[in-house]
Amino acid sequence: MEQGAIVETDDKYMAEALALARQAAGAGEVPVGAVVVCNGRIVGRGHNQPVGSHDPTAHAEVLALREAARTLGNYRLPGCVLYVTVEPCAMCAQAALHARLARVVYGAAEPRTGAAGSAVDLFSVPALNPHTQVTAGVRADEAAALMRQFFAQRRAQQRARAEPLRDDALRTPPERFAGVWAQAEARWGLRQAQHSRTWQALDALQGLRLHALDVGSRDAPVPWLCVHGPDAWWPQWLPWMGAAVARGERVLVPDLIGFGQSDKPKKAAWHTPQRHAQIVVQWLDALLPPQGPVRVAWAPGTHWLARALRTALAERVVLEQDVPAHALLALPPDWADVPYPDRGHRAGPQAVRAWGG
Repeated sequence: MEQGAIVETDDKYMAEALALARQAAGAGEVPVGAVVVCNGRIVGRGHNQPVGSHDPTAHAEVLALREAARTLGNYRLPGCVLYVTVEPCAMCAQAALHARLARVVYGAAEPRTGAAGSAVDLFSVPALNPHTQVTAGVRADEAAALMRQFFAQRRAQQRARAEPLRDDALRTPPERFAGVWAQAEARWGLRQAQHSRTWQALDALQGLRLHALDVGSRDAPVPWLCVHGPDAWWPQWLPWMGAAVARGERVLVPDLIGFGQSDKPKKAAWHTPQRHAQIVVQWLDALLPPQGPVRVAWAPGTHWLARALRTALAERVVLEQDVPAHALLALPPDWADVPYPDRGHRAGPQAVRAWGG
């Protein structure tokens, strides 16, 4: 087979493995998928299942090899190719060698446990009677992105469990935000693990959790504070934020309490412009030098908070900019509704609308 045809074939079957990796992620397993191909036909499929099956050997590769062996009626799989989204570990590499596979094709490298050249290279050890060629890096970016997204979401869940929730508040499940973060990374290079943070120790928060983004150069002398609109949350600022970061600026984008990924008090009466302003000021004090200057960018409909923040920040505001709607992201309905699984989560937007938006 010519080289171009091999590359096309490898891409095709790695796509099948990536689909299985997504199934693993949906089941809460580390997103690794694998297929075994024999004479142009998939004879074995598998995705990671050690957690759900209570089986430490239930890696994607092992499950795919088991199914292929049953399909072909042979524990040896000569001439077969294993496609797996992430570099095999030592257990799976040895299983591939025992099966006498012709090739192993993998996507993303695994620096800590990879046994095809990263941590060790079992496929090149003469004593192991190697019969298997290895091809690395096929659709590696897609496989690596799945891994990053999965572990970022898991870290967010761990943080959520570590940060207690007030009895009079609600917290949107972190998995609801996974799709937005995946698109934010794909289109704007915004990574949840790198740019998303939460605060809960500020006095003004009184135990509530504030979520915010801190993006761009920490060396920028005067950061931007971006205030989202009454029916929006941080994704509204994605296009504007991307342009500012490209200019070397620093951008701070909080989800106001009651909005986005921040905690949501159950009562609309909790919300006042002065309370929101106090929280934002204390949050800025935790990030910036004492009384550090800021530039403020307002989304449409934020005049209710603008007045209170101007009073609270006073001379710290060195520039204000009313950003028109066309410069911001018009949130599609599914994005706009992500933070609000039910009516109980909507006290913040309801309060703001009662003030006139």
